[in-house]
Parts: sequence; C-alpha cells; structure tokens
Amino acid sequence: MANMAERNEIKGDGGQQEVWTIGRILKWTEGYFKKAGLDSPRLDAEVLLSHVLKKERIFLYVHFDQPMEAAELAAYKDCIKRRVQHQPVAYITGHKEFMGLDFRVTPATLIPRPDTEILVEAVLQRLKAGTEAEGSMIADIGTGSGAICLSLLNYLPRLQAVTVDISPEALAVAEENARELGLSERAEFLQGDMLVPLKEQSARFSGRLAAIVSNPPYIPRGDIAGLAPDVRAFEPIGALDGGEDGLDFYRRLLAEGAEFLQGDGFLAMEAGIHQAQQLKALAESLPQWGRCEIIRDLAGIERVVVLWKK
Repeated sequence: MANMAERNEIKGDGGQQEVWTIGRILKWTEGYFKKAGLDSPRLDAEVLLSHVLKKERIFLYVHFDQPMEAAELAAYKDCIKRRVQHQPVAYITGHKEFMGLDFRVTPATLIPRPDTEILVEAVLQRLKAGTEAEGSMIADIGTGSGAICLSLLNYLPRLQAVTVDISPEALAVAEENARELGLSERAEFLQGDMLVPLKEQSARFSGRLAAIVSNPPYIPRGDIAGLAPDVRAFEPIGALDGGEDGLDFYRRLLAEGAEFLQGDGFLAMEAGIHQAQQLKALAESLPQWGRCEIIRDLAGIERVVVLWKK
C-alpha cells in the first residue's frame, strides 16, 4: 500500500495516473493482503471492492477490464488500509450474510459465523417436528445482531420470539435488522442480563417457551489474548469472555432456563471446542434436564448441545 501511495497510483483526485481496472486492482490487493498475513486475501479483496462498487461479486469478473473511477479508488484505498489493520471485513462493509440473509453488523455485535448456522438449523428441525411449533414463542439470549432469532423467524413464519441482550447498542442493531427483514411484528427486544428480563415478566414467560436458544460467550478468559487480532482487538469482549473456564453463562442457562420452557421445550446452545461433554455432564447433575443431544459441525467438532426439559 505504501509503495502504491508513494507512486500516487491510487489518489482519488482525478490526476494523471496509470489506469487501474477492476482486475488489476484485485490482483494488487490480493498480493498486498498476502504480505500482510491475512487469511483470505482474494476473498477479502473481492468483498471489499464489491462493497465499494455496490455490486455483486460476479460483477467483478464480468467487468474485469472496467477502469476504476477516482472516487471508487479513494474509497477502496480506505477499505484496504482498514483491513490491513485487521479490522474485520464485516465491520468495514457493515454487513454479513447468515442463513442466506443479509444482516447489519457493527463493533457492538459479534460477527455471525457459519458454525452458528448449525445451531439455527438444529432449532429449525426440532421446532418443525411439533405440530403446533410455528405458533410458539422462543427466546434468544444474547441476541447480538439478531442473526439467530431473525433467521428462525424468517424460516418459520408463525413463530414469535423474545430477544435479550445486555447491550443497548447491540439491541439497536438487532431491531434494525428486524425492520429490514420485515420481522419486527414477531420479535420483542428486551435489554438485560441473560434471563433476568424474563424473570421480571415471569407471568408472561414462565412455562410458555417452546425453546431457548443461545450462543453465549464461551471463550475461556485466559484464551482471549491468543485469539486472532481481527477478533481480539475489534469484536466485543463481552460477547466472547465466558469466564475462567468458558462455562459461566452456560451454568446460568442450565440453572435457570427450564422454568421458562413448556413441558416439551428445549434449550439449544452453541458450544466451544471440548465444551459439549462438559455441558452434558452439567445437565446430568441437575434434575430439570432430561435427554441431551450433541450435534457436530462440518469439521466434526461437537458444536451444538440440545437439552430437553424433563
């Protein structure tokens, strides 16, 4: 980037310079990102350029020889600078695809991961199995961007959801996503700590929920310093830090969640590596939980734990 800037080849001021086509700028950026040690240099380059041009990625290949305008080059240069500082692509573009839907994300929210789609798919399958499931209500605890609950609402058109997050900034993003997806009428947003807002309205929620869904903070505190800089320096620590052993929030969900579930309700949680068996053992030590299902992700990691109310 420095060499390019010194040669004034990307300057965005309309002055004389070599012509930068879409293909040429992508190739240069890919090489620059590789030197910076980024994990997916070509993909990052394409996603950022698509964002700047407001086009789908396929457009880049169909218009490989199209010259870039000065304003486009200037905007893309800013994206490059931010990415080599390890700012996540999703925070630069403000968007992340999840379950085939487009979600607004900000540094107040965790970026949705493909692993979490395993959780959503597991909940979809189990809610669909009930004859009256789509008329039910679920709770999403620690909703962040709303990706989990809004995906469920999108694919189960009679489902209702109450979502909880301790961060008002995150809830504002989730509410914006609900509006953009046309789901606001079926989602309720409550600010508070885990299950506390449900306890405060126990008459409404006690024994009423078909499911509680959560992707809680589960990184052991001592492991946070070793996370990739994209995550450690930019994503909200409160959405990552699961306490000394990573299980603090699970303990609360297991201790308090069953009272809000219907007789055939379940608690579905995303789990970190090596945590699923620990969660199963915790559930077996409590009288309110019965059957336990553990679901592996595409890498074979035990990623989702589903506990059924006894």
